[in-house]
Amino acid sequence: MTHHLPRSGTLLLAFIAGTAIANNYAVQPALTAVAADLGVPLSVIGLAPTAALAGCMTGFALLLPLADRLAPNRLVAAQLTALAAALALAAAAPGAAVFLAAYLLIGAAAGVAAQAGGIAGRYAPPGRRGTGVATVAAGMSAGILLSRLAGGALTDSLGWRRMLLVFAALALLGALAAATRLPRQRPHSDHGYRAALTALPPLLREFPDLRRAVVIGGLWYFAFNLLWVALALTLAEPPHSLDPTAIGLYSLAGLLGLAVLPLTGRLTDRHAPAAVITYCTLAAVAGTALLAIGVNTPPLLVLGLALLDAGCFAAQAANMGRVIALDPRRSGSLTSVYLVLYFMTGAVGTALAAPLLNLLGWQGTTLTALVALLLATVLGRLASGTSVPVRQRSVRSGCGQGR
Repeated sequence: MTHHLPRSGTLLLAFIAGTAIANNYAVQPALTAVAADLGVPLSVIGLAPTAALAGCMTGFALLLPLADRLAPNRLVAAQLTALAAALALAAAAPGAAVFLAAYLLIGAAAGVAAQAGGIAGRYAPPGRRGTGVATVAAGMSAGILLSRLAGGALTDSLGWRRMLLVFAALALLGALAAATRLPRQRPHSDHGYRAALTALPPLLREFPDLRRAVVIGGLWYFAFNLLWVALALTLAEPPHSLDPTAIGLYSLAGLLGLAVLPLTGRLTDRHAPAAVITYCTLAAVAGTALLAIGVNTPPLLVLGLALLDAGCFAAQAANMGRVIALDPRRSGSLTSVYLVLYFMTGAVGTALAAPLLNLLGWQGTTLTALVALLLATVLGRLASGTSVPVRQRSVRSGCGQGR
């Protein structure tokens, strides 16, 4: 018998996703303080965000498939407990080596945020999968957007070690709630964990829609990371010469993305996800065009960032819903493949930002992002003829059958 997730359970997953993924970013404003306290160069401690990203991708590859085998209450509670332990280790770190090792573990455990989206989709009531995934995506986006502000404020008032302990306490609170509030049924699986890992690469061959989702999502995430990193570098240099706090405030433009995510979920439940993605990428295209011409005009810059973030956040929610709908019984494995490749493509955008900015300037960099977004729009439009609404797919696939 299928036990559907109540709205309170979906909201709990959104809270867990936001507070978990925030740990990959909250330490960034405190890196200077950490380096000074541990007596090491900032260039060494500056590797913490990279360690978190590496750990996160490892968690996506190795831990997400567990969502197809373990009961959500046990799996999420265990990962959040591990996250709290890793944060406590970082808070007690006597040197850089332990601190960076802890951030590898923090990144891996923070991947529970992606599992939360898969669980929301798997256990959603009929016709509500898109809404459930979008709600969790909103929580994750809020965590990303607000993490640096929260981390900086807590560091200023409590110090960086106690700041990490606050986030550890939030993880333990989430673990307790997950253990008591999330579904206890174990998903049905015909394969062992090792077999599930070896079956990940063939999923790209088995599901053409997964390949399309990876390519389209990768293109807009490449553009998203390229633009944000290039913008931060541009605003830090003359004639702008903004300090890190002023640059960070521009991230609040992404709050528009949180506002549109619930609407995106409802639209995905009623229409083909590819159609929703097309309109979202067009919004990101419009935002990028404004960024190209408005970098020296703060109102245009804020509007451009708002459209870019809203378009990319909403498109990602719809794309995740489409991936989960391919086979809800294997949502963990499908999400694992998608997110590993998605983040790898985004990392390419991050790595190319500074070289492209030096070579092509701001206009050339935004043009590169614009081409990627337009290509994503065209490919999404071509795929729309093969997609069906998530509501229909949930009926065809027997969503949520477990024991």
